Amino acid sequence: MEEKLNNTLFGLLGKNISYSFSKNYFSEKFIALQLMRHKYVNFDIEKIQDFPEILSEFKTTLKGCNVTIPYKESVFNYLDELDAIAREIGAVNTIKFTNDGRLVGYNTDVVGFEKSLIPLLKAHHTKALILGTGGASKAVAYVFKKLNIDYHKVSRNPKESNDLSYTDLSDKLLNEYTIIVNSSPLGTYPDLNEKPMIPYQFLTQKHLLYDLIYNPVETAFLLEGKKRGTQVKNGLEMLELQAEESWRLWNK
Repeated sequence: MEEKLNNTLFGLLGKNISYSFSKNYFSEKFIALQLMRHKYVNFDIEKIQDFPEILSEFKTTLKGCNVTIPYKESVFNYLDELDAIAREIGAVNTIKFTNDGRLVGYNTDVVGFEKSLIPLLKAHHTKALILGTGGASKAVAYVFKKLNIDYHKVSRNPKESNDLSYTDLSDKLLNEYTIIVNSSPLGTYPDLNEKPMIPYQFLTQKHLLYDLIYNPVETAFLLEGKKRGTQVKNGLEMLELQAEESWRLWNK
């Protein structure tokens, strides 16, 4: 394959990822840095059990991977080592291939989310709701814990004692929990009309709606917030920041 002709290969591990931000971002970065023998590709696999085939085929050229839905947790089984933060979170979105052949897992979503969130925070932003319970939600929860922001995860089928269901979201609760983060894939292109089923009528100008989705730029979730004067933020800056942190880890 063409990729084998390149000295240094990076990629994105995921499923149905043709839309992905990472390939374009790093391809443009390599051109800007005149790294002509660097290449970034999508490893779009049907199941995580196909990952060893990639490792075998590109073992001499592959230096790093980003990991996205739905493999941020299941990829653990194929790693030799975990960074302490990734271990605590329970999700990996960056893999470094060391010179001695080991695979080390990191979570750079933490860096991306924290750095993009902090400039938005106001004094009343002391409690948060995280919509969704997947791998991305774990990085969000880690940041809230670090920043001493109380939070609940919200899902259709709550599993943990601290989790809420969407039917628990009342006017009183939303008045108290003024940060709402969508960590679910609802609203991602091409399903532009989908959105988490929260009671949007209770949103006010003191709320901050943050959507980890970046395509489209304004999801139905964010648009509902804008109608009510809330502060809104999409996931593009977070992605750029986590990508740069991945690049730093691959090159350190």
